[in-house]
Amino acid sequence: MGGNTDSRGNTTMCAEFNFAADPEAAYIVLNRFFCPTYIATWEFCCENKLPWSFCDKWLAQDTDKARFMKSVFKHTMDTVASCARFQREMTAGPGFVSCDSYAMAAAIDDGFVWVSEPVAVTVELQGTYTRGMMVLDKLGVLEKEHQVVIMRTVDLESFKGLLMDSLK
Repeated sequence: MGGNTDSRGNTTMCAEFNFAADPEAAYIVLNRFFCPTYIATWEFCCENKLPWSFCDKWLAQDTDKARFMKSVFKHTMDTVASCARFQREMTAGPGFVSCDSYAMAAAIDDGFVWVSEPVAVTVELQGTYTRGMMVLDKLGVLEKEHQVVIMRTVDLESFKGLLMDSLK
């Protein structure tokens, strides 16, 4: 999970948190490793978010795992409810966004990703406002043979099931 596709950041104006935290590492992974690479971007996670009612049901399971996860998520849920900046960071309206879980679901279930887009990418390392931004090369300017796969649409019902099962 990392990066962004629409130049909209959630940490800086143009960078998603993971890429903003260590743009050089993201650059190395995207430019020097040629294994199959699937990316769940910030915008993807927001567009495929779940309703808060699902999150409430997920955390209400009567298990030690669910109670633990509820304590972990308490700060996030309180922040979401009260932080104006967090609301501005979101795209596609309010909801439960469990970013890293989308990447794990794609690794676990081959049928999870329904629509994806292969594209050459890199990471901006120099820009004053764009450092850490993932750059999609849809014009072929970079002349890269290796392309990553940007996740676009996934099986949200399967995702819900994986999340529910994870706390049983």
